[in-house]
Amino acid sequence: MKKIKTVIVEDSRLARNEIKELLKQHPELELVGEAENVDDGFELINATKPDLLLLDINMPEKDGFELLEMLDDVPITVFTTAFDEYAIKSFEYNALDYLLKPINDKRFSQAIDKVKIKIEGVSSDETPANTERLTGSSQIFIKDGEKCWLVKIGDILLIEIVGNYSRVYFQDQKPMLYKSLNQVEEKLPVENFFRVNRQQIINMNHIKNVVPWFNGKLKLTMNNGEEVEVSRRQSYIFKDRMSF
Repeated sequence: MKKIKTVIVEDSRLARNEIKELLKQHPELELVGEAENVDDGFELINATKPDLLLLDINMPEKDGFELLEMLDDVPITVFTTAFDEYAIKSFEYNALDYLLKPINDKRFSQAIDKVKIKIEGVSSDETPANTERLTGSSQIFIKDGEKCWLVKIGDILLIEIVGNYSRVYFQDQKPMLYKSLNQVEEKLPVENFFRVNRQQIINMNHIKNVVPWFNGKLKLTMNNGEEVEVSRRQSYIFKDRMSF
C-alpha cells in the first residue's frame, strides 16, 4: 500500500506534537505538513493534496468546518477536538471519524484502520489523469444554510444553474453550491459528466432513459426521476459520445 499523505491542521502546538507521536506508530502514514490555522491549512492542502486530514474544529478566526467549505477536493477527514459537543455535527458532515482529545493509542489506531479501508476501496479503480480535476471518488463539501454534506462526486446526478450559483442533486438532496456552473464544470471528471445545455450538467452514469425529442433534441430521465432536455447541438455530441 502506498504511503498515506497526511496533513494536520491544529492550532495547539502541544496537540500537534501529540498527534505526531501517534503518527510514528503508523509508518504507512506520511506527514506532509502541518498548519496552525485554517488559512495556512487551506494553502497546505492545495499544495500537497493529502489523502488524510487530521482536523481540529475550534481554532481562532475560522473553524475546521469552514476549512472544509473552502476546499474543492476534501481529503478523508478525521476530526480531532477537545469538545464532544461537535460529535453528532461532525458525522453529519460525513467525517470518517471523530477523536476526542486526549487521543489514546487504541482509538487513534481504530481511526487509521478506517482510513486504510476507505483508501483501499477507492484507490484501485481511479487514478486521476489530470490532477486539476476531481475524480469520481473525490469528495466536495457543501454547506447550504445550517446543513452540510460531504458529497462523493460519483454520487452527483445533476448540477444546474440557479442565478450565479449551482444546485447539486444527489440522493434525495439538492442543496445550493455557491460556485458558478462554469467553475464547477472545470473541476468535474470529463469522462463522467456532460454539459447537456447552458443550464445543466449531468452525470452520464445516472441516466435512466433517453428518448428523441423535438427538433433533433434528446430528453434524458435521470435515476432520481428528473428530466433534462439536451440542446440540439449537444445532442449530436451526446449521440457521438454514446455511439448511437
